[in-house]
Amino acid sequence: MFDTHLHIIDPRFPLIENEGYLPRPYTIADYRKRMARFEIDGGAVVSASFQGADTAFMIAALAELGPNWVGVINLHPDATDEQIVELDRAGVRALRFNLKRAAGDIVALTRQALRAHALVGWHVELYIDGSMLGSLEPVISKLPALSIDHLGMSDVCLPYLLDLVDRGARVKASGFGRVAMDVPNALRRIHTVNPDALMFGSDLPGNRAGRPFRDADVAIIADAVGTDMYKVLDDNARAFYRLPLKARPVHGDSAPTLRLDRSQLPPGDTRPLPVIE
Repeated sequence: MFDTHLHIIDPRFPLIENEGYLPRPYTIADYRKRMARFEIDGGAVVSASFQGADTAFMIAALAELGPNWVGVINLHPDATDEQIVELDRAGVRALRFNLKRAAGDIVALTRQALRAHALVGWHVELYIDGSMLGSLEPVISKLPALSIDHLGMSDVCLPYLLDLVDRGARVKASGFGRVAMDVPNALRRIHTVNPDALMFGSDLPGNRAGRPFRDADVAIIADAVGTDMYKVLDDNARAFYRLPLKARPVHGDSAPTLRLDRSQLPPGDTRPLPVIE
């Protein structure tokens, strides 16, 4: 399995209080103990709001975790091209736009993202309240590669999310304890529009979530996507983070899901994105 969304809170590195909140330590050893029953052999360590633009903790974490682990960072606005290249060598593969818990100039962030993609091929991972997806679509559409955290957070955003998925965006099947939505329905609809879109994430340690990750969340994903479970639990993420895929046995009776145009989905939540001047 590949875990696309986990946070490491290493007490050796400074933290920044966010909205009056400071998390407790959550080390690599803590994560490995919690996920011991799963065969996790790769993942993405994600910078949180309380880590700001610090990259020292990320470099240390990726060095300890080893191959098949990548980083997603909040990049300092003054970062140079040379610093971006060095971070890429350390294993960083994406920028995080945290618009849920941290204010940011979306236009400046987009310019930064375009520069990082041109230099080293990084994509953007967007943590956002789902209600904002429609209003930000003109900017989001300029990003060359994108994933959305935690299923987009709410059923309100699902029509806009499906439109982005139809155009190639990836979606993290994570944070089920954070969202206000029918999770199985969202998983099924996203997967139907693009079977390459969903990527499993534990969201551990689950700071400020209504509940943290449960082992049963994996079963929810498996029930929703059926025979494509290995794509969602592993292969989709490896491809998106530009890592080698695993060789898997071929089962003749396990036909993969074929991509379905959004116009063919049942009616109810497929309205197009609004036109915004």
